[in-house]
Amino acid sequence: MNKLHDLTKGIIKENPVLVLVLGTCPTLATSTSVINALGMGAAATVVLIFSNILISALRKVIPDKVRIPCYIVLIAGLVTVVQMLVKAFAPALDESLGIYLPLIVVNCIILGRAEMFASKNKVIASALDGLGMGIGFTLALFLMATIREIFGSGTFAGIPLPVLADNHISILTMAPGGFFVFGLLIAAVNKFSKHKPKKQGGCEGCPQAEACNKIKEEAAQK
Repeated sequence: MNKLHDLTKGIIKENPVLVLVLGTCPTLATSTSVINALGMGAAATVVLIFSNILISALRKVIPDKVRIPCYIVLIAGLVTVVQMLVKAFAPALDESLGIYLPLIVVNCIILGRAEMFASKNKVIASALDGLGMGIGFTLALFLMATIREIFGSGTFAGIPLPVLADNHISILTMAPGGFFVFGLLIAAVNKFSKHKPKKQGGCEGCPQAEACNKIKEEAAQK
């Protein structure tokens, strides 16, 4: 049951985009097209899984004082490998994603899961957590891209749709439209989710509270 929870919590209950509101920049930038959204989601999922595995396996070896730089180096290495594979086998996708593919290195979802979960749990649980968060991220991107491409461009995965192709709402493919759809999806998840978070004041309700407090303590000691 614990392993199933590790896998499924990132899909709805702790969806990194629609609940934790992480990775907003690549979400808004790459969700104008379904193909771009799926490509970004797949790349981020691969990096999430393998970064969680490596960080979990090395959690007792990495010194606590330099853990964040070490995590970033590991993540950067994985992103470089993924980027090279995309360039080799999907050059059109690499060109479409542009700078947002290498920027996976600084994606808050990946670094957040490394700090909050992988550094404290075993390899299998960390791999399942990375897979679940990656699926949740991909689903959020897919939902946003589907709405924005169908109604904003009149196409789906680049295929023109009858009627909509000549009567599309162009603003949905722009930044304001992205924020509008993003807000609607967050509202829908909050409305229909069965796992509504308890209203708490301050940092108590934030899933990143533990990591923030730890960083503050280290800064105070310095």
